[in-house]
Amino acid sequence: MEVINREARFNYFVLEEIECGIVLTGTEIKSIRDGKVNLKDSYANIKGNEVYLINTHISEYKEGNLFNHNPRRTRKLLLHKNEILKLKSKLEQEGLTLVPLKLYFKKNKAKILLGVCKGKKNYDKREVLKERDLKKEASKLQKYNYKA
Repeated sequence: MEVINREARFNYFVLEEIECGIVLTGTEIKSIRDGKVNLKDSYANIKGNEVYLINTHISEYKEGNLFNHNPRRTRKLLLHKNEILKLKSKLEQEGLTLVPLKLYFKKNKAKILLGVCKGKKNYDKREVLKERDLKKEASKLQKYNYKA
């Protein structure tokens, strides 16, 4: 089971990727296994010497009743101290941010792939859309020529 943040690669240039663990409750894990996760508007922040995932929506587990979690709560990410210090120094540069790219399971543990990202300008986004349209047209023409 894998949840991908497609909007992140469209809105940001990914400079570096870092895999980290995430602290979750039991009902959150069950909701993630059901695929009820949205990474669309989420980001990570460093407070002190700890990294937190903010604004990630993990839906409430339908059978969790009294022990259910808050869907948009702030979750702690698990990284080594030296990794956090490296991230902190990179984020002090202008315009860089931590964005979750993917949430997945590795050996039955939930992992987040964080990207050190720089925001794209509107003209960069238009260029990506233009390239995508050209590729689509080329594949259509190739498919048509192959059938003929």
